[in-house]
Amino acid sequence: MRTEEFSVKTEGSEKGAKLCTYILDIGDGIGWKRRPLLLICPGGGYEITSDREAEPLAMQFLAMGYHAAVLRYSCRPAVFPTALTELANAMKMIKENMENWKIEPGKVFVLGCSAGGHLAASLGTFWNKQWLQKITGISNEILRPAGMILCYPVITSGEYAHRASFENLLGEQYGEEMLEKVSLEKQVTEDVPQTFLWHTYTDTAVPVENSLLFIEAMRKYKIPVEFHMYPVGSHGLATCGRQTVTTENDGVQQECESWLPLVRTWLEHR
Repeated sequence: MRTEEFSVKTEGSEKGAKLCTYILDIGDGIGWKRRPLLLICPGGGYEITSDREAEPLAMQFLAMGYHAAVLRYSCRPAVFPTALTELANAMKMIKENMENWKIEPGKVFVLGCSAGGHLAASLGTFWNKQWLQKITGISNEILRPAGMILCYPVITSGEYAHRASFENLLGEQYGEEMLEKVSLEKQVTEDVPQTFLWHTYTDTAVPVENSLLFIEAMRKYKIPVEFHMYPVGSHGLATCGRQTVTTENDGVQQECESWLPLVRTWLEHR
């Protein structure tokens, strides 16, 4: 396996903005000559990028036979659209290395947890917008993910908002007009990619209504969605197992661990 780090800095980026890649070798006797890639956006309320939702998730997908990459995007004091333009730069870098990294064409998926889910879903809703192409200088088609995997995502800036995420994301831009723009259930069109999504009913930090509102918007356009709502579980569960237990010994929820085999099946059918 090859591991490398690449700068994704753009105007307004913070010092640590980078893409960490984990590229599996294509060895003798292995049937796969090219592999899909999972581009992971950790959560952290746009204040940090969580270690628990970074490399541990990459390892899960590497074990499934996929390439993985983790985006350490800029958080507060960086403001919208800095993280999104860094994600765009990461997509461009990945697409430019399709041959070198032996990535299967049309199989670059974006995964995001919590605020990272908002970032991933921002790419899914804004990838074909002219304003994003103008800002990044990257053609819309390069930006389009093959699909989205959203884990307990921040979506809405309305009644069920995780308010701190939007305060960190927008900074001095915080106001009605920008809140409307980054409330992603209001930005869904027929061009949003197919999506796998999971959330817990008892999430008190980012209420499950975030996912339900996004699903409702996608359903209007008949966009394929697989959704799993678990009856119990706190926010920020990552793998839901011992691999990502917190320093307070929280974050293990066996009832929710099935999301990983479920998403594996979903990916295999894409």
